[in-house]
Amino acid sequence: MYAKIYNYKFQGLSEAKVAATFCSEALGKKIIKFNIRSLNISIGQCGSVAIHLKFETSLDLKNFEENSQDFFSDLKKTFVYKESNFSGVFIYNYESEITSTDLNIN
Repeated sequence: MYAKIYNYKFQGLSEAKVAATFCSEALGKKIIKFNIRSLNISIGQCGSVAIHLKFETSLDLKNFEENSQDFFSDLKKTFVYKESNFSGVFIYNYESEITSTDLNIN
């Protein structure tokens, strides 16, 4: 799995909440188009937003980076923040699936 990680630091928690909603709506619409395998957006108490994207291939990642400039341009025009980001490869990833083993008998 290939990853793209974005970290944004906003002036406060209120700005981070609005930005996270903006990111969720915009990136959620790109899941199928860019073959995104996983999208996680989290908010920190200090006004930070972290976005973790997973891709199956490096071509999918590259395609996302090359063709999602409109999203990042809109983000820069709308909000004031500090940014860091990097691309990488997942070395270890664990996610449990929530399953119910309850059996109801009527």
